[in-house]
Amino acid sequence: MLFNSIEFLIFLPVCFIIYWFVLQRYLKLQNAFILIASYFFYGWWDYRFLALIAFSTLVDFAIGIAISNSSVRSRKKLLLLVSLLVNLGLLGFFKYYNFFIDSWVDAFNSLGVVMHKSTLNIILPVGISFYTFQTLSYTIDVYRGKLQASRHLINFAAYVAFFPQLVAGPIERATNLLPQFSKKRVFKEDQAISGIHLILWGLFQKVVIADSCAPYVNSIFDNYENMNSASLILGAVYFAFQIYGDFAGYSNIAIGTARLLGFDLMRNFNYPYFSRDMAEFWRRWHISLSTWFRDYLYIPLGGSRGSKWMQLRNVMIIFMVSGFWHGANWTFIFWGFLHALFFLPILLIDKNRKNLDQVAKGTLLPSLRELGQMSFTFILACIAWVFFRAPSFMEAVNYIKIMCTNARFDIQYLNIERYNVEMLLIIFIFIGLEWLHRQYEHPFIGKWKWFKITAVLIMLLTLGVYSNHQDFIYFQF
Repeated sequence: MLFNSIEFLIFLPVCFIIYWFVLQRYLKLQNAFILIASYFFYGWWDYRFLALIAFSTLVDFAIGIAISNSSVRSRKKLLLLVSLLVNLGLLGFFKYYNFFIDSWVDAFNSLGVVMHKSTLNIILPVGISFYTFQTLSYTIDVYRGKLQASRHLINFAAYVAFFPQLVAGPIERATNLLPQFSKKRVFKEDQAISGIHLILWGLFQKVVIADSCAPYVNSIFDNYENMNSASLILGAVYFAFQIYGDFAGYSNIAIGTARLLGFDLMRNFNYPYFSRDMAEFWRRWHISLSTWFRDYLYIPLGGSRGSKWMQLRNVMIIFMVSGFWHGANWTFIFWGFLHALFFLPILLIDKNRKNLDQVAKGTLLPSLRELGQMSFTFILACIAWVFFRAPSFMEAVNYIKIMCTNARFDIQYLNIERYNVEMLLIIFIFIGLEWLHRQYEHPFIGKWKWFKITAVLIMLLTLGVYSNHQDFIYFQF
């Protein structure tokens, strides 16, 4: 079920009314209702994959209790290993089986050994990368002693399948979200209003920004061989805002929906395109994933301890794994590799923890130095986004090659509904809104609140009519 659909527009108010007006006094029934609603939400896409998420839930619930009950460290390690093998095995099979088979066949064909592809054409279950990492964080934290194993199957199953963030995050830690299912939740008006504001802003990011950019991105990337440098640069910039609006929009709707139900989820985006270097970018982009890799992979590998060589190795591993997590395609792996290359020089000179504060704090405009830093970081991100968006590695290389060599800078007409000037104006308005409210969670805070809400609603209603209502990009991951 899509957040930007009529079905969800009906589903959410019905859940809200039953949850607060019928079941408010009964915590166990509220949790059971969340579980039922979450399975209905997920099953709306394909009910057959409910068995997969239920199996993963039962395995980690049982393993968590077994780890907690055991006093033998070797047994605890064995149980954790079983959880890792089951979860990563399922993820690997559904997400990467075809990729490995195709890569194996292509490798032999390139050597002159003819092999025929025989894949199962496995369907990727929506959200499997997200809820797999969420359940893994639970068993790892129980093993580390950071969390007591849950003894309530309904609570744990509701935590795994919690519908606001089930499909595309944020990837919640069990230490944060799971205890919230055990505490009585009281309706708070300010929390609900904050949730509505986040949902509204998320819909604006998705419908007005991401879905409006999508036709331009598709047209440019599908016809890049006939485009000049200016058009290809524009295509990369449009995609940067498409994927940001799409994913940040989903995250904000998810966080806002959770607040309507009395839950607090972690923030997933913090104005990443205002970053002054790549280290800051990754502290602000997909925060739940970057911190997951930090805590469960980077630090266990040694983190920033040890020699500089070890630090560089750990960073390279993190970004390569991050790229592979995103999808079974060499484009994603190279995207991760590029970000590692962008990050390494900062690490070498020990500047990776430099920009921890807010950019241009206390002033309206950034300094020329800050503007240059933000612009350079955005350019690097856009170059990497080309590989993220392109269907294949060679098409991404050719895209960048033409972009750098076909030095014509007139914007070519694109045979689609909207015009470039109007689209660029919308993006500039979006950038301005985010910049002026970068110290806040969303723009509907501070002066002119109702004017901003009204303007956003008007843009949603007008541009939403012409929107293609695209699926969320991160559904494929």
